[in-house]
Amino acid sequence: MADYDLAIIGGGLNGVSLARDAAGRGLRVILIEQGDLGGAASSATPRLIHGDLSVLERRGFWRVRRALVERRTWLRIAPHLVRPMNFVIPAHSDERPPWLLRAGLHVYDTLTNRGGLPRSITLDITHHPVGNALRRPFGIAFEYADCVVDDSRLVVLTALDAAERGAAILTGARCVRADRTDIWRLALVDRGHRRAVTARALANATGGWASMVAETVLRQPQPPMAAMQMSQIVVPKLFESDNVYVFQNNDGGLIFASPFERDFTLLGTVTRDFTGDPAIVAMPGADVSYLCDAASRYFRARVAPTDVVRTVAGVNLTPAAARRGDGTTLFHARRRKAPLLTMFGGDVTTSRLRAERAVTRLTPFYPMSRPWTSGTALPGGDFAWDRFETEIDLARHRWRFLEEPQARRLVAAYGSRLADVLGEAKTRDELGPAFGPDLTGAEVRYLMAREWARFPEDILWRRSKLGLTMPAPGHDALAAFMAHEPRTG
Repeated sequence: MADYDLAIIGGGLNGVSLARDAAGRGLRVILIEQGDLGGAASSATPRLIHGDLSVLERRGFWRVRRALVERRTWLRIAPHLVRPMNFVIPAHSDERPPWLLRAGLHVYDTLTNRGGLPRSITLDITHHPVGNALRRPFGIAFEYADCVVDDSRLVVLTALDAAERGAAILTGARCVRADRTDIWRLALVDRGHRRAVTARALANATGGWASMVAETVLRQPQPPMAAMQMSQIVVPKLFESDNVYVFQNNDGGLIFASPFERDFTLLGTVTRDFTGDPAIVAMPGADVSYLCDAASRYFRARVAPTDVVRTVAGVNLTPAAARRGDGTTLFHARRRKAPLLTMFGGDVTTSRLRAERAVTRLTPFYPMSRPWTSGTALPGGDFAWDRFETEIDLARHRWRFLEEPQARRLVAAYGSRLADVLGEAKTRDELGPAFGPDLTGAEVRYLMAREWARFPEDILWRRSKLGLTMPAPGHDALAAFMAHEPRTG
């Protein structure tokens, strides 16, 4: 008998979504990730949960409708990670005419399964707050509702839910060989130790490495794939209004400017073909200039490459024959050969649905329960999305030493499970040493014990984005603290 029903290689969003779905259906699951969860492309997304207006423009109506249904699902199951926001498209005289934007948003409204979000409206931004940061003249803009998401936290909490349902999550573990007979026999190097496991089915969810893993580890043929790089930049805050700007660039593309970690703005996304090792992806200077120039067409304050405080880039794959944006799942099984799933590409919005459909492909091979993930909250998400501000007020009432920005960050990260992090602390001092203005020893211990954090970067850039504001002495103190804490995650 095999050790597991399903082994998954890759701990990005596709991999952990497979693990969560399969574990919740009663399968014995192991997930193997060579680095940290969400350490590559899954932490370099545009951070949007949306139907994607650019797809609508290409008449992908069914795809947009499917994504908008998923948007409502995410609001229901992850209200701490997925937040509704107003998206604003200024009308530019050199780009799409206002009537076309208005008509497109009317179709978007028609396709939307609202879930309490408002319909699109036309704004006179001459005297409206959203116009304060923009160059003149922009007389009107179009406002519609969509959502933003903390992509890397979504990966980690999906893995946490999978683990709580019985999945084994291995980080710092690499699959070096997989032999296929009627079962899969995997050779692993797990934090320096060799071990072997067997599984009745295998999923290759290694993202930008999927072709390389198929060729060198699985030794299985794969169709031609194209590598695509996605990149964003982080700059100091460009506007005070609480909305996302959608800018039409002069090449027809859409550029998003989103509030990011209180004091910053995220600008993106630019996509290009990629060649090389996905582990060392870097954003070209031309792409940085492209985003800066696109933002400078609209904002009063000019954005220059010297303003960039961080670049974010990741690589994923698409089929070479058809550049699909909603992801690809390949399934291969034949007599006396254990099943093989290969999943790559796709956006955050439809990740849950992709995993559900992929796991369902395994139902002829062993019994499992029905799909379930659309109706079950992720850890900490057991409250209504429109009660997010109430959760912040409750947190500040229980832990009176929390200031509003601190409470907001913590609720956005942990939701209703914040007590697991802060416990019964009455003062900030009871949370242990402080690393920078926001991070405490109690939170670090929790992340190491429960969320597989092993190194400072795991905490500062994926479990949070505190690396943007962490002073160098705080980083050094955090590294020393983690080096002496037991690593149980």
